Amino acid sequence: MKFDIKIPKDAESIINRLNECGYDAYVVGGCVRDSILGRTPNDWDICTSATPDKVIKIFADHEVIPTGLQHGTVTIVIDHIPFEVTTFRIDGDYSDNRRPDKVEFTTDIVKDLSRRDFTINAMAYNPQVGLVDPYNGKQDIQDKIIRCVGNADDRFNEDALRIIRALRFASVYGFSITDNTASAIHRNKELLNNIAVERINVELCKLLCGQGVLDILLDYSDVIATIIPEIKPCIGFNQNNRYHQYTIYDHIAHAVSNYTGSDIAVKVALLLHDIGKPTCYTEDENGGHFYGHGVPSRDIAESVVERLKFDNRTKNGVVELVLYHDAVIEPTIKVV
Repeated sequence: MKFDIKIPKDAESIINRLNECGYDAYVVGGCVRDSILGRTPNDWDICTSATPDKVIKIFADHEVIPTGLQHGTVTIVIDHIPFEVTTFRIDGDYSDNRRPDKVEFTTDIVKDLSRRDFTINAMAYNPQVGLVDPYNGKQDIQDKIIRCVGNADDRFNEDALRIIRALRFASVYGFSITDNTASAIHRNKELLNNIAVERINVELCKLLCGQGVLDILLDYSDVIATIIPEIKPCIGFNQNNRYHQYTIYDHIAHAVSNYTGSDIAVKVALLLHDIGKPTCYTEDENGGHFYGHGVPSRDIAESVVERLKFDNRTKNGVVELVLYHDAVIEPTIKVV
Protein backbone atom coordinates (compact mmCIF):
# COMPACT_ATOMS: atom_id res chain seq x y z
CA MET A 1 0.00 0.00 0.00
CA LYS A 2 1.48 3.34 -1.04
CA PHE A 3 1.42 5.83 1.76
CA ASP A 4 3.71 8.82 2.28
CA ILE A 5 5.45 9.31 5.62
CA LYS A 6 8.13 11.95 6.09
CA ILE A 7 11.11 10.02 7.43
CA PRO A 8 14.06 12.04 8.80
CA LYS A 9 16.97 12.04 6.38
CA ASP A 10 19.30 10.13 8.74
CA ALA A 11 16.75 7.36 9.31
CA GLU A 12 16.11 7.18 5.59
CA SER A 13 19.86 7.00 4.92
CA ILE A 14 20.05 3.92 7.20
CA ILE A 15 17.19 2.29 5.29
CA ASN A 16 18.76 3.14 1.93
CA ARG A 17 22.17 1.76 2.87
CA LEU A 18 20.64 -1.49 4.11
CA ASN A 19 18.61 -1.73 0.88
CA GLU A 20 21.74 -1.12 -1.20
CA CYS A 21 23.43 -3.98 0.61
CA GLY A 22 20.58 -6.32 -0.31
CA TYR A 23 18.52 -6.21 2.87
CA ASP A 24 14.94 -5.13 3.57
CA ALA A 25 14.51 -2.26 6.01
CA TYR A 26 11.58 -0.23 7.30
CA VAL A 27 10.66 2.28 9.97
CA VAL A 28 8.32 0.45 12.30
CA GLY A 29 5.92 0.71 15.21
CA GLY A 30 5.20 3.92 17.07
CA CYS A 31 6.75 6.29 14.52
CA VAL A 32 4.45 4.90 11.81
CA ARG A 33 1.43 5.09 14.12
CA ASP A 34 2.17 8.67 15.14
CA SER A 35 2.79 9.75 11.56
CA ILE A 36 -0.63 8.42 10.51
CA LEU A 37 -2.17 10.21 13.48
CA GLY A 38 -0.54 13.45 12.33
CA ARG A 39 1.75 13.58 15.37
CA THR A 40 5.50 14.12 15.37
CA PRO A 41 7.25 10.88 16.41
CA ASN A 42 9.65 11.06 19.35
CA ASP A 43 11.97 8.53 17.76
CA TRP A 44 12.31 6.43 14.64
CA ASP A 45 12.87 2.69 15.11
CA ILE A 46 14.06 0.64 12.16
CA CYS A 47 13.67 -3.06 11.48
CA THR A 48 15.62 -5.03 8.91
CA SER A 49 16.27 -8.47 7.49
CA ALA A 50 19.99 -7.97 8.19
CA THR A 51 21.31 -9.72 11.29
CA PRO A 52 23.02 -7.60 13.96
CA ASP A 53 26.51 -8.61 12.89
CA LYS A 54 25.71 -7.56 9.33
CA VAL A 55 24.32 -4.22 10.51
CA ILE A 56 27.47 -3.58 12.56
CA LYS A 57 29.63 -4.37 9.55
CA ILE A 58 27.59 -2.24 7.14
CA PHE A 59 27.78 0.76 9.48
CA ALA A 60 31.39 0.31 10.55
CA ASP A 61 31.97 3.99 9.73
CA HIS A 62 29.45 5.06 12.41
CA GLU A 63 29.19 4.63 16.14
CA VAL A 64 27.21 1.42 16.64
CA ILE A 65 26.15 0.40 20.14
CA PRO A 66 25.30 -3.29 20.75
CA THR A 67 22.13 -2.38 22.67
CA GLY A 68 20.57 -5.83 22.85
CA LEU A 69 22.28 -8.32 20.56
CA GLN A 70 20.40 -11.27 22.07
CA HIS A 71 17.18 -9.68 20.82
CA GLY A 72 18.63 -8.47 17.53
CA THR A 73 19.00 -4.78 18.39
CA VAL A 74 21.86 -2.37 17.78
CA THR A 75 21.82 1.42 17.98
CA ILE A 76 23.35 3.51 15.21
CA VAL A 77 24.31 7.04 16.23
CA ILE A 78 24.26 9.73 13.54
CA ASP A 79 24.99 13.34 14.51
CA HIS A 80 24.41 12.41 18.16
CA ILE A 81 20.93 11.04 17.41
CA PRO A 82 20.41 7.32 18.17
CA PHE A 83 18.43 5.04 15.86
CA GLU A 84 17.54 1.55 17.06
CA VAL A 85 17.87 -1.07 14.34
CA THR A 86 16.40 -4.50 15.08
CA THR A 87 16.47 -7.65 13.00
CA PHE A 88 13.12 -9.15 11.96
CA ARG A 89 12.43 -11.81 14.55
CA ILE A 90 10.01 -14.38 15.89
CA ASP A 91 9.76 -14.52 19.68
CA GLY A 92 9.88 -17.69 21.75
CA ASP A 93 8.06 -18.25 25.05
CA TYR A 94 7.77 -15.47 27.63
CA SER A 95 8.25 -17.25 30.96
CA ASP A 96 8.52 -13.97 32.94
CA ASN A 97 5.64 -12.07 31.25
CA ARG A 98 8.26 -9.55 30.13
CA ARG A 99 10.85 -10.71 27.58
CA PRO A 100 11.07 -13.71 25.26
CA ASP A 101 13.28 -16.55 26.51
CA LYS A 102 14.78 -16.69 23.04
CA VAL A 103 14.28 -15.16 19.62
CA GLU A 104 14.62 -16.50 16.10
CA PHE A 105 15.65 -14.16 13.31
CA THR A 106 13.59 -14.16 10.13
CA THR A 107 13.62 -12.40 6.77
CA ASP A 108 9.84 -11.97 6.72
CA ILE A 109 8.56 -8.56 7.87
CA VAL A 110 5.01 -9.89 8.34
CA LYS A 111 6.23 -12.55 10.78
CA ASP A 112 8.01 -9.82 12.70
CA LEU A 113 4.88 -7.66 12.86
CA SER A 114 2.85 -10.64 14.10
CA ARG A 115 4.66 -10.58 17.47
CA ARG A 116 3.77 -6.96 18.24
CA ASP A 117 1.20 -5.81 20.76
CA PHE A 118 -1.56 -3.83 19.01
CA THR A 119 -2.56 -3.44 15.39
CA ILE A 120 -1.82 0.30 15.50
CA ASN A 121 1.80 -0.58 16.37
CA ALA A 122 2.12 -3.46 13.90
CA MET A 123 2.85 -1.42 10.78
CA ALA A 124 6.08 -0.83 8.87
CA TYR A 125 6.97 1.61 6.12
CA ASN A 126 9.63 2.47 3.63
CA PRO A 127 9.37 4.84 0.66
CA GLN A 128 9.88 2.12 -1.96
CA VAL A 129 7.37 -0.45 -0.67
CA GLY A 130 4.98 1.90 1.12
CA LEU A 131 2.94 0.83 4.14
CA VAL A 132 3.09 -2.80 5.28
CA ASP A 133 -0.09 -3.27 7.33
CA PRO A 134 -1.11 -6.95 7.58
CA TYR A 135 -3.36 -6.42 10.62
CA ASN A 136 -5.26 -3.35 9.41
CA GLY A 137 -3.71 -0.96 11.91
CA LYS A 138 -4.34 2.06 9.69
CA GLN A 139 -8.05 1.23 9.59
CA ASP A 140 -8.11 0.78 13.37
CA ILE A 141 -6.54 4.23 13.74
CA GLN A 142 -9.25 5.65 11.51
CA ASP A 143 -11.90 3.79 13.54
CA LYS A 144 -10.24 4.92 16.80
CA ILE A 145 -9.91 1.48 18.35
CA ILE A 146 -7.26 -0.48 20.24
CA ARG A 147 -7.06 -4.13 19.21
CA CYS A 148 -4.45 -6.76 20.02
CA VAL A 149 -2.57 -8.48 17.21
CA GLY A 150 -3.86 -12.05 17.13
CA ASN A 151 -4.94 -13.65 20.41
CA ALA A 152 -5.18 -11.01 23.16
CA ASP A 153 -4.54 -13.48 26.00
CA ASP A 154 -1.30 -14.54 24.31
CA ARG A 155 -0.17 -10.95 23.84
CA PHE A 156 -0.78 -10.06 27.50
CA ASN A 157 0.88 -13.23 28.77
CA GLU A 158 3.93 -12.40 26.67
CA ASP A 159 4.32 -8.96 28.24
CA ALA A 160 1.84 -8.01 30.94
CA LEU A 161 2.75 -4.33 30.69
CA ARG A 162 0.71 -4.38 27.48
CA ILE A 163 -2.40 -4.44 29.69
CA ILE A 164 -1.80 -0.94 30.99
CA ARG A 165 -0.30 0.16 27.66
CA ALA A 166 -3.65 -0.61 26.04
CA LEU A 167 -5.34 1.64 28.60
CA ARG A 168 -2.70 4.30 28.06
CA PHE A 169 -3.12 4.36 24.28
CA ALA A 170 -6.90 4.49 24.62
CA SER A 171 -6.66 7.34 27.12
CA VAL A 172 -4.06 9.39 25.23
CA TYR A 173 -5.72 9.07 21.82
CA GLY A 174 -9.33 8.98 23.02
CA PHE A 175 -9.77 5.53 21.41
CA SER A 176 -12.04 2.70 22.54
CA ILE A 177 -10.83 -0.85 23.22
CA THR A 178 -12.43 -3.72 21.30
CA ASP A 179 -14.53 -6.19 23.29
CA ASN A 180 -12.10 -9.11 22.86
CA THR A 181 -9.13 -7.06 23.94
CA ALA A 182 -11.07 -5.49 26.84
CA SER A 183 -12.20 -8.90 28.11
CA ALA A 184 -8.61 -10.15 28.03
CA ILE A 185 -7.47 -7.08 29.96
CA HIS A 186 -9.92 -7.81 32.78
CA ARG A 187 -9.09 -11.51 32.67
CA ASN A 188 -5.31 -11.06 32.85
CA LYS A 189 -4.97 -7.99 35.06
CA GLU A 190 -3.24 -9.90 37.89
CA LEU A 191 -0.25 -10.42 35.57
CA LEU A 192 0.62 -6.78 36.25
CA ASN A 193 1.93 -7.96 39.61
CA ASN A 194 4.86 -9.50 37.70
CA ILE A 195 5.90 -6.15 36.19
CA ALA A 196 8.48 -3.75 37.61
CA VAL A 197 6.80 -0.76 39.25
CA GLU A 198 9.06 1.64 37.35
CA ARG A 199 7.54 0.49 34.06
CA ILE A 200 4.01 0.72 35.46
CA ASN A 201 4.74 4.23 36.75
CA VAL A 202 5.63 5.49 33.26
CA GLU A 203 2.48 4.10 31.67
CA LEU A 204 0.21 5.20 34.51
CA CYS A 205 1.43 8.80 34.30
CA LYS A 206 0.78 8.92 30.55
CA LEU A 207 -2.64 7.34 31.06
CA LEU A 208 -3.64 9.94 33.65
CA CYS A 209 -2.78 12.79 31.26
CA GLY A 210 -4.84 11.40 28.36
CA GLN A 211 -7.92 13.01 26.88
CA GLY A 212 -9.92 9.82 27.44
CA VAL A 213 -8.83 9.21 31.03
CA LEU A 214 -12.36 9.38 32.50
CA ASP A 215 -13.73 6.45 30.51
CA ILE A 216 -10.59 4.41 31.14
CA LEU A 217 -10.67 4.98 34.91
CA LEU A 218 -14.38 4.16 35.07
CA ASP A 219 -14.33 1.13 32.77
CA TYR A 220 -11.11 -0.40 34.15
CA SER A 221 -11.32 0.30 37.86
CA ASP A 222 -10.33 -3.32 38.51
CA VAL A 223 -7.05 -2.77 36.65
CA ILE A 224 -6.34 0.45 38.54
CA ALA A 225 -7.05 -1.42 41.79
CA THR A 226 -4.53 -4.08 40.75
CA ILE A 227 -1.87 -1.39 40.43
CA ILE A 228 -3.10 0.50 43.52
CA PRO A 229 -4.89 -2.00 45.81
CA GLU A 230 -5.53 0.74 48.36
CA ILE A 231 -8.09 2.29 46.01
CA LYS A 232 -10.31 -0.79 45.91
CA PRO A 233 -12.46 0.19 48.95
CA CYS A 234 -13.34 3.41 47.13
CA ILE A 235 -14.94 1.55 44.22
CA GLY A 236 -18.70 1.51 44.62
CA PHE A 237 -18.55 3.32 47.99
CA ASN A 238 -21.66 5.51 48.11
CA GLN A 239 -20.96 8.86 49.82
CA ASN A 240 -24.57 9.35 50.99
CA ASN A 241 -24.06 13.09 50.93
CA ARG A 242 -26.07 15.75 49.14
CA TYR A 243 -22.86 17.42 48.05
CA HIS A 244 -21.69 14.32 46.16
CA GLN A 245 -23.47 12.69 43.24
CA TYR A 246 -20.81 10.02 42.67
CA THR A 247 -19.30 7.14 44.59
CA ILE A 248 -15.85 7.89 46.01
CA TYR A 249 -14.08 6.23 43.11
CA ASP A 250 -16.25 7.83 40.43
CA HIS A 251 -15.66 11.21 42.07
CA ILE A 252 -11.91 10.52 41.93
CA ALA A 253 -12.14 9.65 38.22
CA HIS A 254 -14.03 12.84 37.42
CA ALA A 255 -11.58 14.92 39.44
CA VAL A 256 -8.63 13.49 37.49
CA SER A 257 -10.42 14.12 34.20
CA ASN A 258 -11.40 17.69 35.07
CA TYR A 259 -7.79 18.78 35.56
CA THR A 260 -6.43 19.50 32.09
CA GLY A 261 -3.01 20.77 33.13
CA SER A 262 0.26 18.89 32.68
CA ASP A 263 1.59 18.76 36.26
CA ILE A 264 1.83 15.04 36.99
CA ALA A 265 1.94 15.67 40.75
CA VAL A 266 -1.51 17.24 40.52
CA LYS A 267 -2.83 14.34 38.44
CA VAL A 268 -1.54 11.73 40.87
CA ALA A 269 -2.76 13.75 43.85
CA LEU A 270 -6.24 13.87 42.33
CA LEU A 271 -6.14 10.10 41.84
CA LEU A 272 -5.25 9.63 45.51
CA HIS A 273 -6.85 12.64 47.21
CA ASP A 274 -9.86 10.78 48.66
CA ILE A 275 -8.30 7.34 48.96
CA GLY A 276 -8.58 7.43 52.76
CA LYS A 277 -12.29 8.30 52.87
CA PRO A 278 -13.60 4.75 53.48
CA THR A 279 -11.49 4.52 56.65
CA CYS A 280 -13.19 7.46 58.35
CA TYR A 281 -16.80 7.25 57.18
CA THR A 282 -19.50 8.19 59.65
CA GLU A 283 -23.22 8.69 59.19
CA ASP A 284 -25.91 10.65 60.99
CA GLU A 285 -29.35 12.12 60.23
CA ASN A 286 -27.68 14.49 57.75
CA GLY A 287 -26.06 11.70 55.74
CA GLY A 288 -22.51 10.47 55.31
CA HIS A 289 -19.41 12.29 56.49
CA PHE A 290 -15.66 11.85 56.07
CA TYR A 291 -14.31 14.15 58.77
CA GLY A 292 -10.52 14.54 58.72
CA HIS A 293 -10.06 12.27 55.71
CA GLY A 294 -7.10 14.32 54.49
CA VAL A 295 -4.78 12.68 57.03
CA PRO A 296 -5.48 8.99 56.21
CA SER A 297 -5.56 9.90 52.51
CA ARG A 298 -2.12 11.51 52.92
CA ASP A 299 -0.75 8.44 54.69
CA ILE A 300 -2.07 6.05 52.06
CA ALA A 301 -0.94 8.31 49.20
CA GLU A 302 2.55 8.46 50.65
CA SER A 303 2.70 4.67 50.74
CA VAL A 304 1.48 4.41 47.13
CA VAL A 305 3.91 6.92 45.65
CA GLU A 306 6.77 5.32 47.57
CA ARG A 307 5.87 1.88 46.24
CA LEU A 308 5.48 3.13 42.67
CA LYS A 309 8.88 4.85 42.99
CA PHE A 310 7.97 8.38 42.05
CA ASP A 311 10.81 10.89 42.21
CA ASN A 312 11.11 12.91 45.41
CA ARG A 313 9.79 16.15 43.93
CA THR A 314 6.62 14.50 42.62
CA LYS A 315 6.21 12.43 45.77
CA ASN A 316 6.46 15.45 48.06
CA GLY A 317 4.06 17.43 45.90
CA VAL A 318 1.50 14.64 45.87
CA VAL A 319 1.62 14.08 49.62
CA GLU A 320 1.23 17.78 50.41
CA LEU A 321 -1.60 18.28 47.94
CA VAL A 322 -3.50 15.28 49.28
CA LEU A 323 -3.11 16.39 52.90
CA TYR A 324 -4.38 19.91 52.27
CA HIS A 325 -6.82 19.32 49.41
CA ASP A 326 -9.83 19.83 51.67
CA ALA A 327 -8.41 22.71 53.70
CA VAL A 328 -10.38 25.93 53.92
CA ILE A 329 -8.27 28.95 53.04
CA GLU A 330 -9.58 31.96 54.91
CA PRO A 331 -9.23 35.44 53.40
CA THR A 332 -6.80 37.75 55.16
CA ILE A 333 -6.32 41.50 55.15
CA LYS A 334 -4.13 42.63 52.31
CA VAL A 335 -0.77 43.91 53.49
CA VAL A 336 0.53 46.81 51.39
